[in-house]
Amino acid sequence: MESLLAAELQSLGAESVTEKRAGVAFRGPLSCAYRACLWSRIANRILLVLARFPASTADELYEGVRSIPWYEHLDAKNTIAVEFHSSRSAITHTHYGALRVKDAVVDQLRERTGSRPSVLTTRPDIRINAYLLKDEATISLDLSGDSLHRRGYREEGLSAPLKENLAAAILVRAGWPEIASGGGALVDPMCGSGTLPIEAALMAADIAPGLLRAYWGFPAWKQHDPAAWDLLLEEAGSRREQGLLQLPSIRGYDHNPTAVRAALMNVEQAGLHGRLHIEKRELEDCAPARPDDHGLLIANPPYGERLGADTDLPALYTRLGNTLKDQFQGWRAAVFTGNPPLGKRLGLQATRVHNLYNGPIPCKLLHLEIKPERYLSSRRTPAPLPAGTRGEGATMFSNRLRKRQKHLRRWLQREGISCYRLYDADLPEYAVAVDVYEANKRWVHVQEYEAPKSVDARKARIRLREALGVVLEVLEVPEDQLFFKIRQKQRGKSQYGKLSASKHFHEVPEGGHHFLVNFEDYLDTGLFLDHRITRRLLEKLSDGQDFLNLFAYTGTATVYAAAGGARTTTTVDMSNTYLEWARRNMQLNKLAGSQHRYIRANCLEWLKKTTDPHRYGLIFLDPPSFSTSSRMEGTFDVQRDHATLIHQTIRLLKPGGILIFANNRQRFRMDHDALSGLQIEDITPSTIPADFERNRKIHQCWRISLPKTDNQ
Repeated sequence: MESLLAAELQSLGAESVTEKRAGVAFRGPLSCAYRACLWSRIANRILLVLARFPASTADELYEGVRSIPWYEHLDAKNTIAVEFHSSRSAITHTHYGALRVKDAVVDQLRERTGSRPSVLTTRPDIRINAYLLKDEATISLDLSGDSLHRRGYREEGLSAPLKENLAAAILVRAGWPEIASGGGALVDPMCGSGTLPIEAALMAADIAPGLLRAYWGFPAWKQHDPAAWDLLLEEAGSRREQGLLQLPSIRGYDHNPTAVRAALMNVEQAGLHGRLHIEKRELEDCAPARPDDHGLLIANPPYGERLGADTDLPALYTRLGNTLKDQFQGWRAAVFTGNPPLGKRLGLQATRVHNLYNGPIPCKLLHLEIKPERYLSSRRTPAPLPAGTRGEGATMFSNRLRKRQKHLRRWLQREGISCYRLYDADLPEYAVAVDVYEANKRWVHVQEYEAPKSVDARKARIRLREALGVVLEVLEVPEDQLFFKIRQKQRGKSQYGKLSASKHFHEVPEGGHHFLVNFEDYLDTGLFLDHRITRRLLEKLSDGQDFLNLFAYTGTATVYAAAGGARTTTTVDMSNTYLEWARRNMQLNKLAGSQHRYIRANCLEWLKKTTDPHRYGLIFLDPPSFSTSSRMEGTFDVQRDHATLIHQTIRLLKPGGILIFANNRQRFRMDHDALSGLQIEDITPSTIPADFERNRKIHQCWRISLPKTDNQ
């Protein structure tokens, strides 16, 4: 906050402003120090430096303090308090250091006047600040008397309230002064005891933050200038009256009635009754006062204390992000978080990030623009409906999930399967696929099949929210371990299009191997569960073979082939992201080595042009249904182009070698006439796992080879 404070002090007329460690130094007349006390929204304290001297011992500290002419600053009748801090110095005991400073002041005045000042820790007449850094003492008078964040309006607060000067810094960083001057509005959907809305109002109405304070550190100081101070108070009062006439719309909401009561009381104490609006509202119901309002949404979500369990927080951030997108299109937002990783749950890309501290807690201020192009994902998770608000259909869905769990349990245990499909649109009203990934945690990946336009969108949304609530309940997972996508027909570049940028990978087991999955960034997770048996087949066929994996995606088939004893593997994909993912999967299974090659290329072009001397004994070919890319000419359609693709691939097959060809085009028909001369066996039924038995068209799979000759 030092740079903010430096800029603020310059605007108040300070001279020679210099940023220091955890503070700012400046020069100016006494009126400038008074103005800083009254008007600084950022500072904690205003300290008037009296002396600096070496103090590596308690005696040096005592003598240095005693050399200051304290009789020029206070009388023996005054009360005093000493605040002592030490950093990287020999004197580390702060209470002992404070006692030595107090003794030096008291002894000097007793020797001079025959009496001594008394100590009063609460609201003393004079507060002395002593700071040791590398054995050098800085002794100051605390003109502010008490921390300037205590504005005088907070009568009641919740646990861990946001300090007023930190709230002001957040608002300045968020650009609120400029937004307010342009007539913009402010909304805080989690206002707590109202600190951010009140500070925003003080700022927008040009009200001095210290105007309500009844206690200062200078009225009893001998060098105090009452006339200069009174003049500043008079000016501040006049500016307040004028500023209140131009106050923009400022609204604070909170779902907690205790917080709302505290906020209303603080608004009253701040003299802002009727000037800003505080109301109890659920997060989803927060909205601008008028549809055409624009401005700043500011929020300081709880760090865990107010909600209790940390597992509640991911859902809260998701709900906040949904509210931003639903109600505040075109607005700017600033979210101050003590739990930065959860910022991604907002589903918005931050345009800037500032690092700040809330006491000892490192925090980040995320600056957001509420525009569709800033969304991390166009598919965000709707808020799950709790049990008491669901309809009768949700009970049927719950029963179906439990029945499927029971049906699959023995099979999962027998086969050692921990990643599987639990539910696949068994009930037409709940058209979702539910995949479960078990490792050190249980993650659930829910995909909604895009509803036709004939289905009422509102009813479909409610059923989806019911389904998500049931999934969380039945599978006993916290909301941050549930991930949601919409499954729609994929065309062109959208097949593996990026939805987010979390880069969160989780390790899961399958078939005695381990794989990295990502639930957030792409439509698919990196592990096609329906090809579990196909991968096992490749593992059985791979011993001693040279293996080629085309359209390799994340290289899961390569892992199985290498683990099955393949002599070499060649993994080809157009995406550098997926090739790197494939490398990581191989390394995870301790299968790295020069015998494993990774080629970044458009498989269609690579097959046409390759002069690769390798001739492969086993090839896995699993192309997309449709593809187009800036790195390829034209388009690829698996139905139209599969015969050509297979012929090109067969050229690389050794005599007696095997090509496993698969795709997930449901209405795909193999062109046997165009592929005459090849031995083609449809092995689809044997490659569909039990957890996909309801959707046996999830993929199609063939075993293809060259016909044997008399010499074979």
